Amino acid sequence: MRVAVQEAPFDFGAEAETFARGAGGAGAVVTFTGVVREADSGAMACMEIEHYPGMTQKALEQIATEAISRWDLTDALVIHRYGRLAPGAQIMMVATAARHRVAAFDAAEYLMDYLKSRAPFWKKEILRDGSADWVAAKDADEDALRRW
Repeated sequence: MRVAVQEAPFDFGAEAETFARGAGGAGAVVTFTGVVREADSGAMACMEIEHYPGMTQKALEQIATEAISRWDLTDALVIHRYGRLAPGAQIMMVATAARHRVAAFDAAEYLMDYLKSRAPFWKKEILRDGSADWVAAKDADEDALRRW
């Protein structure tokens, strides 16, 4: 298991390849990467993501450990960035490996739902005019997490 909270960009292809090579005994490897999407208004210059380093790392490690146990994964990877990210920039990556595809897909979705609604990150949209708004939690994200 590897959990990284980092400011630097990551190479999705290299991360996916390294993860898949190390996923011994797995019959399925699932990967997902999230990107910063443009605000509905189309006026976003960037997204600023803040976190408390020790708390965030520990929380992500706990949820990855839970996913490994719950779905009997052979491995899991979580990468989440912080700092100022432009629209289109990669913000996070999840990879799961399991003997069977259903477990790998379910665990990946679980981790993504957790990252979206409960991981201790705070997101602010910085608009082109210089104004900024904190991103509010969405009911749909909470609903997605409740299914687990």
